Amino acid sequence: MNALVNEFIIKLKKRKIEGSKTTAKLTAEVLRSCISQQRLPQTNQADALIDAIRGIGEKLIAANPVELAVGNIVRRVLNIIREEDVSLTAAAVGGLGISAGSDDEDDVKPDDHQGLSAAAVAAAARNTLRPPSLQTLLEDIPQSTAVPRTSSSGGDSEGKSKSADKNSTSKKLKHNVIEAVNELIQDIATCHEQIAEQAVEHIHHNEVILTLGNSRTVMEFLCAAKEKKRSFRVFVAEGAPRYQGHALAKELVARGLQTTVITDSAVFAIISRVNMVVVGAHTVMANGGVIAPVGMNMVALAAQRHAVPFVVLAGTHKLCPLYPHNPEVLLNELKSPAELLDFGEFSDCLDFGSSSGSPLLHVVNPAFDYVPPNLVSLFITDTGGHNASFMYRLIADYYSADDIVVKQKLIS
Repeated sequence: MNALVNEFIIKLKKRKIEGSKTTAKLTAEVLRSCISQQRLPQTNQADALIDAIRGIGEKLIAANPVELAVGNIVRRVLNIIREEDVSLTAAAVGGLGISAGSDDEDDVKPDDHQGLSAAAVAAAARNTLRPPSLQTLLEDIPQSTAVPRTSSSGGDSEGKSKSADKNSTSKKLKHNVIEAVNELIQDIATCHEQIAEQAVEHIHHNEVILTLGNSRTVMEFLCAAKEKKRSFRVFVAEGAPRYQGHALAKELVARGLQTTVITDSAVFAIISRVNMVVVGAHTVMANGGVIAPVGMNMVALAAQRHAVPFVVLAGTHKLCPLYPHNPEVLLNELKSPAELLDFGEFSDCLDFGSSSGSPLLHVVNPAFDYVPPNLVSLFITDTGGHNASFMYRLIADYYSADDIVVKQKLIS
């Protein structure tokens, strides 16, 4: 397990994994492997599993703080563990209620549920008035919650039965968590298709769409509208200095879309002819702000100035429960100056004759921009379209408030 985690950490540090979707999927797969190999104690199994994932997640987040998708998936998995623990505990509480109604009050023993955490029991008690989930209805009540039958073989048989019940509870928790993580991985893999299905509702005939960067989600969104016989034109800002727009334009032309490449500085001149701006995102923050490729804020300001809808496409794995002002959020990173100037041009501007030896020319090449929520007209995720003011509520459905700060508890 340590070898798998360390290998993934090295890849994150060396930036060998690019893209939020790829990073999120690989993070979920690594955590799934760690969960399957984790040995749980007899008591407080969910707490032990949460603490283990927190320790691993803390290392993964530190390896590449700019890729917020890593922290998003770690927090999603932690929330999955909490929900599955509450689900199993609710079933156990229901079993205890059935047992309490029997004639023999000694049938129920507190030791039969040592694997259940106190927090989960309290949560289950709070949720007794809620209708059970479909998963809970379809699953059988864990063996540890059933009424113990009188054994004629004595204390040894009873002890073995208790041990088997505890092992069954441990396996049940891990099995449910792994199944939920598998569903998360599947959701990440299919988020493009889920978002693209909504394209026909937003793109109409003879419209002009503007985009920036090279987002696969945007490409699939536009191509889905083309497949639905929508006729429209796409303006692609080239996205200097990495010119990611060139690659997107090539893909769109190959799929049969009318495409025009423009310089980034021409966005304000072109925006008056545009009906809608459709862009991807690196991360969506809890306040509805967007971390996106550099230059996106300029496009958003131009769209607001000309009253053009600014639409952001993002899978739910990009929804981050943190706010931009949180100290653990690293909003940007600087790329190599070589993307702007070659070494010969840069070295010619160095003043080696000065006493300080510092260059007279400095190159700043940020990778991302921050777009405030007031500039975003609509978010389209794999769960539907949402207003920027609703994002905090949507994010709250996927994360627990206890996992906002991912840090392993110190053992005293």
